[in-house]
Amino acid sequence: MTTATNLTQVNTSADLNSDASQFFNNYFQPTFTVRSDVDSAVIAYFEKISQNKQAAKILASSVIYTSLAQRVDPMAVLDRFRGMSPEELVAYTSTFLNLNRIGTSFLGIKNQPRVNRYVARSILP
Repeated sequence: MTTATNLTQVNTSADLNSDASQFFNNYFQPTFTVRSDVDSAVIAYFEKISQNKQAAKILASSVIYTSLAQRVDPMAVLDRFRGMSPEELVAYTSTFLNLNRIGTSFLGIKNQPRVNRYVARSILP
């Protein structure tokens, strides 16, 4: 189905194999459902760690979504988190959450892209 605008013809039927859907790979993923006891356990764990209810909800939803997308039981991930020191937990959580992200937007990793020398030469310091 196409819709006429004053600019161009817009195709409103989504082609899930297009380049845009490959770039926005998580946008077109189906939603997951999780039991309330699993959700509450993960939220409670992160609330104990962060001392912030809103941050705990966000972390819990990210961890649950990533674990379900990777076909891993969220409770198994939570058990692994419980056995770690705080330093290990930070590194492991960012690595775990990066499993489901596209390579241009990793969490916790500094990415310094190389600047073309001709471009760098033309920029004034």
